[in-house]
Amino acid sequence: MSEKLDRLGIHRFAVATASCTVLLLVAGALVTSNDAADSVPDWPLAYGRIIPPLVGGIRYEYTHRVLAALVSILTLTLAVWLARSEPRRSIRRLGWTALGLVIAQALLGAARVLEGHPALTATAHAILAQIFFITVVSLALFTSPWYRSEMASLEDSGSPSLRNVSLLTTGVIFLQLVLGAGFRHGAFGIVPHATGAVAVLFFAIWTSRTIRKRFRTVPELRRGAIYLNSAVGLQILLGGAAYGAIVAARTAVQPSLVYVVLTVAHVLVGALTLASSQLLTLSCFRMIRPSDAVSLSSQAAGKAGA
Repeated sequence: MSEKLDRLGIHRFAVATASCTVLLLVAGALVTSNDAADSVPDWPLAYGRIIPPLVGGIRYEYTHRVLAALVSILTLTLAVWLARSEPRRSIRRLGWTALGLVIAQALLGAARVLEGHPALTATAHAILAQIFFITVVSLALFTSPWYRSEMASLEDSGSPSLRNVSLLTTGVIFLQLVLGAGFRHGAFGIVPHATGAVAVLFFAIWTSRTIRKRFRTVPELRRGAIYLNSAVGLQILLGGAAYGAIVAARTAVQPSLVYVVLTVAHVLVGALTLASSQLLTLSCFRMIRPSDAVSLSSQAAGKAGA
């Protein structure tokens, strides 16, 4: 009983860490949307103080730093907890990987403040944030009672396999977020990002159609496809509205509330789109046999029948 409670506690703590990471992503997006990235010139202190005057853009930058410190502490606690209690070596390593990522993210944030080069360091900072987010989301799934439970493996005789299609979709969404970060921080224009949006829509539809054709009776996969399609659809709508707000903001003296809300929402839903695709992919790998295993079992059945 105590072991089950400990496992449930780790899972809930991983979910809490992922939830706080969502808040951190929102805080980071607020910094960019309010042009507050250069409001604090030093690091790790702010104007040489632990708590600076909370005025202007300093409010957004300081809130971002506080949430980053909180997520770092949560990630350290999660990594140590997994190291002490988790029997699966791969999950223990993933916990330490998450800790390494959050440390690297903090160092990138420091480089952005101290060294400048915003197009490069800010884009890298945004990309690494997404990698860290899907890492802690994965830990939340891996430690869940559902993932640990015994379940029959499903066969997928189609080609390409759903495992591969879902993995490709996650990769395309991640690449799209890279392109979006580059556009948002001035590394390049809108065309690559708009092209990526079309690719994401294609792969999301491909994934959902594959699930509908082959695994329509599997609720976990059908539900995952619904979440993915909903996130992609909302993200495309937000993208169009956010781009319109960005164009309008270029002639404005300061960012409007509409601009801030739309751009922050676009960043948030982008992260949730990646997370939904990642969870669906991991669920496919957990529930569906590899294609080579299906082929071997079919060959064995054929020989037995002969």
